[in-house]
Amino acid sequence: MLVLKVGGNEIDDESFLTGFARAVAAMQDVPVIVHGGGKEIADLQLKFGLTPRFVEGLRVTDETSLAIAEMVLSGRVNKRIVVALLNAGADAIGLSGVDRGVVRVEKMQHPAGDLGRVGQIVAVRGEVLSDFVARRIVPVVSPISLGPEGAYNVNADSVACAIASALNANAVVFVTNVAGVIQDGRVIPALTANEAEALVRAQVIKGGMIPKVRAALGAIAGGAKAARITNLDGLTQDGGTIFTNL
Repeated sequence: MLVLKVGGNEIDDESFLTGFARAVAAMQDVPVIVHGGGKEIADLQLKFGLTPRFVEGLRVTDETSLAIAEMVLSGRVNKRIVVALLNAGADAIGLSGVDRGVVRVEKMQHPAGDLGRVGQIVAVRGEVLSDFVARRIVPVVSPISLGPEGAYNVNADSVACAIASALNANAVVFVTNVAGVIQDGRVIPALTANEAEALVRAQVIKGGMIPKVRAALGAIAGGAKAARITNLDGLTQDGGTIFTNL
């Protein structure tokens, strides 16, 4: 079983999305896809006169912001991916963590302040997703999830990690616009968690690569057997940088 996480910035690129859909359609094994969509959420917040606020990378989500996140993630972005997959020849279904209670959460308590309707994952119904995969239907999962008072916004990386753990997935692959972790002009093929942290401290891993690496390390810490950062070429050729606990 394979879980693919794709971010909002990549999905905004039409050529990237087309290539991603073709790569997925060509896969022998059907993956589960989890997606983000942060930039579109922020753009729509601004149009509604709201100022996007974050606490340690987590979007503060009041009721209006939650409605916007649902529209973007479970609506526009989710269906854009499904359309691309169907056009590429794959069978696909779009759903959110709310549907059939696939991802259940409780309100996240954060020491830095109240995040509003932001959820902490407590359970995943992996069998719902594995049933689709068994029928060769690609589940495309929006990270809006089910909490005690309804929908909650959840970090997409966290949803991908939790789904991978529930499915006992072989790997979580973070599909980005970079080939992997680069050192001296070459992609590092494999890193342990300790080696990756050492490269962060040495500033070999820096800038926008740091949150990608943190997400990969979070995946293996959360129970995934392995995590990989790669681009479209690496996705089709098993390239990129793979992270393990060993």
